[in-house]
Amino acid sequence: MEGHPGLSDVRAAQERIGPMVVRTPVVPSRLLPVALKMEQRQRTGSFKLRGAANRLLTLTEGERRRGVVAVSSGNHGRAVAAVAGELGIDAVVCLSARVPPVKVEAITALGARVVVAGPSQDEADAEARRLVAEEGRTFVHPFDDPMVIAGQGTVGLEIAEQTTRLSTVVVPLSGGGLISGIAAALAGIDPEVRVIGVSQDRGPAMHLSLQAGRLVDVVEEDTLADALAGGLGPENHHTFEMCRSLLDGTVLVGEDEIAAAMAALHREEGEVVEGGGAVAYAAVMAGWVGAGEGTVVVLSGGNVGDDTLARVLRP
Repeated sequence: MEGHPGLSDVRAAQERIGPMVVRTPVVPSRLLPVALKMEQRQRTGSFKLRGAANRLLTLTEGERRRGVVAVSSGNHGRAVAAVAGELGIDAVVCLSARVPPVKVEAITALGARVVVAGPSQDEADAEARRLVAEEGRTFVHPFDDPMVIAGQGTVGLEIAEQTTRLSTVVVPLSGGGLISGIAAALAGIDPEVRVIGVSQDRGPAMHLSLQAGRLVDVVEEDTLADALAGGLGPENHHTFEMCRSLLDGTVLVGEDEIAAAMAALHREEGEVVEGGGAVAYAAVMAGWVGAGEGTVVVLSGGNVGDDTLARVLRP
């Protein structure tokens, strides 16, 4: 695929990955005047399975034989490990030391080799690039890959199919693969639908880059939204430009707002959602994004450790 993916690419991805992913439901919130897209109920606990499946299913036979490598804050690595295991592809996942143990253990359990390389995503990325150069593996980018973006965009197709009078979609924002895919799909279906991105206020790389009009380096910090941690890398070929042209705005939420959202999702909605998966809900709950009929909030992941969940639920 050349250029940025569009609606036709997302539709092709939906056809390709259909047997491997769950069509997650959209249900009314019990607490807020919105509907919730339940991607935390995906097979690997996050939307990342969609992009990983679309990318790995389009590998050549030679690429499959040589294996793949991914760099991840956890959920992408788990998705790559799951799909690679099902397709018989050898996979290595490079992580930073900040990735929670619950995510590391899940990746290892799926049969991938895990390499922990330094305190940040930059070191993990460098190790993955080394394996590409030395072992001939195919790099499966966590967000800035047209096939990955198209796979994530199937979330947007499903939302459009499942929602009447859709007006606004509120989406967690990190590297931009999920929101770029959703926005590309919806722009092709109904350009009037607004797409709003939400990031944590600790190291929000895409938010700051969009404000500056250029790629901005960030310092990684510990955050409840660990799935959203990390920068955009030294090069970005797709998601920055797609976010700049397709999004209707971005907002930030703080740690207390994320914790409150996680607790409300557990107590009021009956759902376990990790910090990175709860930021869009947090933005509506805190009043940073308006809500009402036709608003859908994406809950993007539910891979959270018991200790972290217990801490946010503590009175």
